[in-house]
Amino acid sequence: GRGSREQLMEWLLVAVVVIALVFDFTNGFHDAANAVATSISTRAIPPNVALFGAAVLNVAGALVSTNVAATLAKGIVESSAVTGPVMFGGLLGAITWNLLTWWWALPSSSSHCLVGGVAGAVIATTGSDAVKWGGIVDKVLIPTVIAPIVGFAVGIALMVLLLWVFGRAHPGLISRRFRIAQLISASFMAFSHGSNDAQKTMGVITLALFAGGAIPTADVPLWVKLSSAVVIGLGTYSGGKRIIRTLGMRLVKLTPMHGFAAETAASAVLMTTAHFGFPVSTTHVISTSIMGVGATQRLSAVKWGLTRDIFLAWILTLPAAGLIGGLCAIASKLVFGDG
Repeated sequence: GRGSREQLMEWLLVAVVVIALVFDFTNGFHDAANAVATSISTRAIPPNVALFGAAVLNVAGALVSTNVAATLAKGIVESSAVTGPVMFGGLLGAITWNLLTWWWALPSSSSHCLVGGVAGAVIATTGSDAVKWGGIVDKVLIPTVIAPIVGFAVGIALMVLLLWVFGRAHPGLISRRFRIAQLISASFMAFSHGSNDAQKTMGVITLALFAGGAIPTADVPLWVKLSSAVVIGLGTYSGGKRIIRTLGMRLVKLTPMHGFAAETAASAVLMTTAHFGFPVSTTHVISTSIMGVGATQRLSAVKWGLTRDIFLAWILTLPAAGLIGGLCAIASKLVFGDG
């Protein structure tokens, strides 16, 4: 009957919120490396201390603003195309690709998993007209190309400046000083990660609640902010050590000065993009900052073969998450109906 149908949709909306928070956890778990890889690899901070500090600062950063959340809630797809089954499928697509790239130890973009999964689900069930392509190009694709390039350039520039200022100092003294400085840069990095990534889950939950009629406007409720912030913090503390090894140890051999430069460069870019509401990839920005910093030693210091694999994962993420999200959304509609 009608009552049982409405009850099913209510339960599905609850399931969508829960699975969005599961994605949030995998985001923190997958992206812990972004905040702590350089600090752990340079032995500036013990792993458990680094992960705990990053988790706390992820939560703090997530509560700063909702500009990125607004982009995800209002700027990617038409809210009329979003039903419980569609969002459920899109989130499953995002989580699946996130876990696959974690298993392969590739630092891909959780942000693009989410955008790709939701857009793919909408395309598969409603059609491409329901996707706000202008918003995706302006708010996702263009910043995605520009932000890592800026991260690479700022990493090089900052490292060159540090070498010019401290080049003649004793290496042991420099190492000790920059291990301390990394406490600040790693904190800044974790804070900026929270300000960027947790908001993406906030935006998706808000979109689902608004589309399901649970809230009157597409503004982020306080409980959504708090739960998204805390869950990404828990995910970060759980720590994806596989990707930490890739970013912090396999990509470039880092010293504390390199780590400080990479974290500072990436954080500056991420805080700027979060201010403008661009859901860019924290992973892309820290990876290219590390590459830029490493390239100041010599070009061969960066393991370009591994870089090629990382770039391939970046290119594949949007379409792969979209394809999986679309298939999951079609399956979800067969099980639950049109919502």
